[in-house]
Amino acid sequence: MTAQLIDGKVLAEKIKGELTEQVKTLKKSGKDPYLFAVQVGQDPASAVYTRNQAKTCEEIGLGYTLDGLPEDTSETDLIRHIQGLNQNPAVTAIILQMPLPGGIDAKRVQSSIAPEKDVEGMNLASMGQLVYGNARLAPCTAMAAIELLKSTGIDIKGKEATVVGRSAIVGRPAILLLLDLHATPTVCHTKTRDMTFHTKRADILIVSAGRPGLITGDMIKPGAVVIDVGINRVPVCDAEGNPVLNEKGKPKKKTVGDVDFESAKEVASYITPVPGGVGPVTTVMLLRNAVEAAKLS
Repeated sequence: MTAQLIDGKVLAEKIKGELTEQVKTLKKSGKDPYLFAVQVGQDPASAVYTRNQAKTCEEIGLGYTLDGLPEDTSETDLIRHIQGLNQNPAVTAIILQMPLPGGIDAKRVQSSIAPEKDVEGMNLASMGQLVYGNARLAPCTAMAAIELLKSTGIDIKGKEATVVGRSAIVGRPAILLLLDLHATPTVCHTKTRDMTFHTKRADILIVSAGRPGLITGDMIKPGAVVIDVGINRVPVCDAEGNPVLNEKGKPKKKTVGDVDFESAKEVASYITPVPGGVGPVTTVMLLRNAVEAAKLS
């Protein structure tokens, strides 16, 4: 058996089409969805991300502003600035760009964003709503994993689900979202004694550990759905295991997930590729949250 690929790019385009229509409807009703991305200082990796944000917002008709603040902005001034955006009715959604300069508590600043404008779903109130099963804005990557799972069409109700990883942005919210779908979730982490015991029982396996190749085919239940959230950069090696060099004499690198794709695809029924799986859907989940925030405004 070879697993069927869950194409994140295809699903992302489908969701973007739905969001485009929702934005048009909101504008006709007098609501103008607008996302403010707050960035402190300059970061090359963040610059790539914000350019992609601007592009995808434009594609669905969502307003977007990159709100840049000086590198020496204090935590107090940053929170005061965000509080001003909270009170601005023209700003329907806010995202805090990472990383923040040293000395700024990201959690404290994140919690200063009004829950109804928090498109990353990381405000403490947003997380609390998630616990109660009432979340309308949840962490984007966890939502993306669940959307990819739902896209397979399998009946999730009652299924054994194992989540590898317990981060606040993926593992923990994914467990809560699975509970909302009436799955029976188990969580594995660095202190789990026998991870294979749990992964081999799982009809649904979501992996977000940040360790390339952590899950191999012999750790997967035949016919399981595998959602690989991991994004890792690793060296490209030749058949003898030696690093392959680029034209500048530096080791080439490739992007892989936390699941060993080649062995896993021979066991699973469905599997997400890396890249091209969770990543594209995470981006549109941010847009979905921004549209949802406009509805809440």
